[in-house]
Amino acid sequence: MVIISSKIDIKTLSRQQLCDWLAARGIRPFRANQIWQWIYTRQTDRFDEMTNLGKALRADLETEFINPRLEVENEALSQDGSRKLLFRLADGQHIETVLIPEKDHYTLCVSSQVGCAQGCRFCMTAKGGFVRHLSAAEIISQVRDLQKRVDRQGEMPLSNIVVMGMGEPLANYDNLVQALDVITDGDFGLKFSTRRVTVSTAGLVSKLPDLGRDTRVNLAVSLNATDDETRSRLMPINRRFPLTDLITACRNYPLPPRRKITFEYILMKGVNDSLEDARRLVKLLRPVKAKINLIPFNEHPGSDFRRPSPSQISAFQELLADHHYTVIVRHSKGQDIGAACGQLRAKLIN
Repeated sequence: MVIISSKIDIKTLSRQQLCDWLAARGIRPFRANQIWQWIYTRQTDRFDEMTNLGKALRADLETEFINPRLEVENEALSQDGSRKLLFRLADGQHIETVLIPEKDHYTLCVSSQVGCAQGCRFCMTAKGGFVRHLSAAEIISQVRDLQKRVDRQGEMPLSNIVVMGMGEPLANYDNLVQALDVITDGDFGLKFSTRRVTVSTAGLVSKLPDLGRDTRVNLAVSLNATDDETRSRLMPINRRFPLTDLITACRNYPLPPRRKITFEYILMKGVNDSLEDARRLVKLLRPVKAKINLIPFNEHPGSDFRRPSPSQISAFQELLADHHYTVIVRHSKGQDIGAACGQLRAKLIN
């Protein structure tokens, strides 16, 4: 039984924890569904607006909980229509979230940690180090707040979520899964289809079986090299979970029907962009139901890495396509505001 003794963000509670809180007051658990519906489906911020709850329960909720929005400290608009939002958290830390316009919908790139401990050499987030995990409420709030904003604008819907912002999602596993439960709850939550939610990992192999068991969202793996020496140099996590272990875990991953694992491959000039690299990639991914996103490196100040030439990118893509892989070159949006893949660092936007 969970007893709440201090005023906290109600979105920090799982549905079971909310049911326990209600049970401790002699209130039947179906009220938890009603509270969730007010918070997530109807996007209500005030407990006194939850009119199908009794006055006493509303008063108890007001006494015990808060239901805040994230504080937007700064916002930048890209030439391509992407928006990068700098959120100030309750303890003064900052995260960045990116709203990306597509042809007929928006995609939201969500952060899972303040900073990141993985130390990938090509990523700006890694330069700031790791500060802390985000709570489930802080992950949920990025989606909830931007969903309300997009709905209010009345333009394209926000239909896709990618957990590819700051941090390694699987290192914050419990809070991630609790947030995903809310985001994909089709009855009382935020009602995103699991087919339109993707979690990206640098390769935290030990958590992949758990993710496959506990969710039905899409999996993306940040691969970026085809041999252990290169990948360990780019991504220190490879020293703990080398390619053989990663590919075995991906081969055994319990994919929902007709889905594939997306392998993200950041192309860096002279590092991993040769045709020999492409041939090794073909062989490496052969045991896995895979599709490939090629991401030309997004150059940023202080980085020694460079983007390959357009002709080299095309040749790499063509070789993979010739071996019957679904392969897309993803030109990241928001580069002019530091919102592209690998550029998030939660700093003030001038």
